[in-house]
Amino acid sequence: MEKIRKVVIPVAGLGTRFLPATKAQPKEMLPLVDKPIIQYIVEDAVRAGITDIILVTGSGKRALEDHFDRNETLEKHCLAGGKKQYCKAIKEVAELANFIYIRQKGPYGNGTPVMNSKEIIGDEPFAVVWGDDVWTAKKPHIQQLAEVFYKYGDPVITARKIDDEGTNKYGVIEGVEVEPGVYQIKSIVEKPGPKKAKSRIGSLGGYIFTPDIFEMLEKTPLGKGNELWLVDAISKLLKKRPVYAKIVEGEVHDLGSKLGWLKANVQFGLKDKEINKEFKKFLKKEI
Repeated sequence: MEKIRKVVIPVAGLGTRFLPATKAQPKEMLPLVDKPIIQYIVEDAVRAGITDIILVTGSGKRALEDHFDRNETLEKHCLAGGKKQYCKAIKEVAELANFIYIRQKGPYGNGTPVMNSKEIIGDEPFAVVWGDDVWTAKKPHIQQLAEVFYKYGDPVITARKIDDEGTNKYGVIEGVEVEPGVYQIKSIVEKPGPKKAKSRIGSLGGYIFTPDIFEMLEKTPLGKGNELWLVDAISKLLKKRPVYAKIVEGEVHDLGSKLGWLKANVQFGLKDKEINKEFKKFLKKEI
């Protein structure tokens, strides 16, 4: 079984929920304590064995490229000021992986950035994760999906158990449990609501795909909002081969909203060894 080396991370979104903060900077560069959101996602992918990071960008996203590049002027400045730990930290960022940047072209929709990566992916299996979901888990998110892929040899998507409210927020998976926490999918219905949902297993962002997803995307007509939707292509793929869902263990932090971002900063701040004690005192005082 060919090893998964590449991950596609769509980061072309405008980040309108965070305006005006994202007027001149990518939302993926918003800080989560002392690192930008995108760095956590890249680090998690690297821990899972990914070597090639494909960032599908858009206008105004140059800061992402700068962040994962060397900055020798800043490194020298830190060394001259006796801040070796900061020099080491910013140098290591550029050495995490091979970074590839492509511009998103085509219709709106989350299927487009995947389609844009076709020539770079070639005939390899690959991962896709979103640029605003950060996972905290003992075993990296992509690794959990990859282990299922290596066992069955078919595409795998991220799943979580959800409640009635979750059926209005997520796609709902109907399938057969082939082993604890792993389902062979029969269908995915987007946000059906509690009355129509046939299960309480939700579909979240994070996938292992085989290259035939590109053929499905090419054949998928534009859907809701006149956009190209990945879930529509997956539904087509289901008719041709098995697709599995893995209940991923760990906690996902949805940083696509102000509330989610604030919650995550509190959670990560309380775990930060440098500030956690004083931060905890501050929170107790304010609350």
